[in-house]
Parts: sequence; structure tokens; C-alpha cells
Amino acid sequence: MSGPEPTGLRGTIVALGGGGFSMSETWESAIDDALLQMVSRESTSRLPHVCFVPTASGDSGDYIERFEAAFDGRAQTHVLSLFGQSPWDYRDPAMLLDMDLVYVGGGSTINLLALWRRHGVDEAMRDAVAGGTILAGISAGANCWFEASSTDSFGPLAPLNDGLGFLRGSACPHFHGEPGRAESFQKWIADGSLPGPGTAIDDHAAVVYEDGRAASVIVESAHARASIVEADGRLRDLQPG
Repeated sequence: MSGPEPTGLRGTIVALGGGGFSMSETWESAIDDALLQMVSRESTSRLPHVCFVPTASGDSGDYIERFEAAFDGRAQTHVLSLFGQSPWDYRDPAMLLDMDLVYVGGGSTINLLALWRRHGVDEAMRDAVAGGTILAGISAGANCWFEASSTDSFGPLAPLNDGLGFLRGSACPHFHGEPGRAESFQKWIADGSLPGPGTAIDDHAAVVYEDGRAASVIVESAHARASIVEADGRLRDLQPG
């Protein structure tokens, strides 16, 4: 499976276009199950430590409670709160280095990036993944790992040439799930508004990156897929497995 060239950052990063517990009526998710299986291979003797990072949603209490309900009994759950809203007090981002899995929620990509940089979360994330922690994120939580992305952080969809750069190129979540996503992302890659190649990820699909390379795709819906958008805007599907 080929995609953008790696950045040299080693470790496992999972980018969800949509899905997981965020979009499940019952909190059941094949993608979340796969994430826990990935972690359990490294920590078979105990429940894994999983930290939810809800910065992009302004530390939404409802979102945090969904996470805690979805992972109850399957993981030791933690929350990295930057807003310090009770009962989730402010935590030092260094806590991420002690996690088996860090799961970043959706919301505003630009707000996430700004706050993370002010609080040092970006460097904590880099150190955590280099130390073996699996990083995963949905929507804005997927965008953040790339150099650039398609985002509605400013209202209408727009290209955002900003990201952590853990992964090369650009990302577009909800690719076939929201009006205008597919057409605009392909256009922006083709005309150079966003760096290519691009990674287009549907709702209920996730791309697993190992050491910066797309290694596999996980889907929890028969119609979900992930694709590479080539420099000319054409799509090349990544195969599940």
C-alpha cells in the first residue's frame, strides 16, 4: 500500500475520516475494537491506558462521557483537558507519554492546533508516538497529523496549510459523507492549494500509518473507503486489510 513519503517520524498513527464511538448509536465500533486490539498486542497483562483529547470540541462534556461509556471496562480511561472544566481538571500534557493509546476527538482543526501549541501538546504527542504510544484521531483529530487539510473551521470548507506534519501531504475527512468535500479536495490538490498527494477518508473508515507509510485500512461499513488523491486530482483507492 503506497501513499505520501514518510517524514521520518516512527510509530503508529491512525486517521479516521469519521466513525468510531463518535458516530455510533450504541458506542459499538469495529474501528475502536481494532484500535484496542492493536494496543493489546503490546499490553496483554492489563487493561490498556487510553486517553481522550477533546480539545477540538472545546472539551465537550457530552463527548467525553461518550468516550468513557464506549471504553468502560475495556480500558483505563483518561482525559487530557486543556479547559479545566469540572470534573475534568487541567492535566499536564506530559501525561500522554504514559498512555498506550491517545484518541483525539473531532471539532475545529484550527482551534486544536492553536491550543496544542500554546500548551505544548504538539511536542508531547511527538514524544509519545516516538515512545510507542499509538495516536488516533477522528475528523479534526485526523487532520492534525498531516501537513495540511480540508477544514470547515472557518465556516465554509477551505484549505488549511497548517498541521503538525507527522504525516506527509493533506487530509480530508468525511470525504463522501458531506456535500462539497470530495470535489473541493480534489480541486485543491490538483491546483496546488493543498500539498499532494492527499488522503481522502470516508466516514467509518480509518487509515493506519506505520512509520509514516499507509499500512492498512480499517472499515466498519460496506461502502466506506479511503483513497489517495494524486497530483492531478484523480483518486486511487487504498485497499482494506
